[in-house]
Amino acid sequence: MSFQSPLWLIALVPVVALATLYVVKQLRRRVYAARFSQTGLAASLLPKRAGWVRHVAFGLTLASLLGLVLSLAQPSTEVRVPRETATVVLALDVSLSMQAEDIEPSRFEAMKDAASDFVDILPERINLGLVSFSGTASTLVTPTTDRDQVRGAIANLELSEATAIGEAIFTSLTAISTFQSTLDVGSEEALPPARILLLSDGYNTVGRENTQAISAAQEAGVPVSTIAFGTDYGSIDIGGERTPVPIDREALRLIADETGGQYNEARTRAELEAVYDDLGSQIGYTTEPQDVSYWFVRVATLLLACGLGLAAWRLQRLF
Repeated sequence: MSFQSPLWLIALVPVVALATLYVVKQLRRRVYAARFSQTGLAASLLPKRAGWVRHVAFGLTLASLLGLVLSLAQPSTEVRVPRETATVVLALDVSLSMQAEDIEPSRFEAMKDAASDFVDILPERINLGLVSFSGTASTLVTPTTDRDQVRGAIANLELSEATAIGEAIFTSLTAISTFQSTLDVGSEEALPPARILLLSDGYNTVGRENTQAISAAQEAGVPVSTIAFGTDYGSIDIGGERTPVPIDREALRLIADETGGQYNEARTRAELEAVYDDLGSQIGYTTEPQDVSYWFVRVATLLLACGLGLAAWRLQRLF
């Protein structure tokens, strides 16, 4: 919980002072009562009073004042709301290493199924594009709200040789820039947020270096979230021989860290689906403060009514 007008919290000082004064007064009353009781007249002269009623009545009134002061400070909580708009480019590795079957039925098939699910996770107002990369990178779908177009492109993905992670980031940035140039916004600051979500299982083997792509993403202000998909014991058949195809965690982690994205690992299809679900929630939604001061006013009013009711009941007993 946070406060939109925290300066009003200064008003808590008199409330705390009032509580302190009441405690001090009650301690003095005990001292005077002890002295008076030594004369032996206290029991005969003083009527029996429900002391607890007085304390509870004051406590309720004090709590109501506390609630009213807090309401003036405009307390708020964070609520999740769908983004009005955003641009996301999904970059998928289609290199031959994705044939590895360390993830059933294969890395490639598991990736396509999970990517299709990710399409359904994003709110409809999010513009989603698709880039595939192996030895080169290609924009298969420019950012769009047409989910069927993206699903169809994912279903038709085909494997090819080599892995160009750096090129995938450059191509994704171009797709974002081209799409944003078509938007009718007043200034560059008004452009909707954009992000690249890159999945890969291998090492960058061709094209521009990852460091160059990182610099380009930093300059464009586009975070690149990465998913390292696969295990260390994956392998594929090349010319009748089994060739290991481990994942490059460090390179993918560096890309995410340096661009302000999020790094994730997935060793099973279920883990990949969980990662996509989490990233979809982060990308598709944002948090906004919601004013909850009215709850403090309602509770304070109820406490005040109870405190005044107890005080009135006590006075009726005394008289």
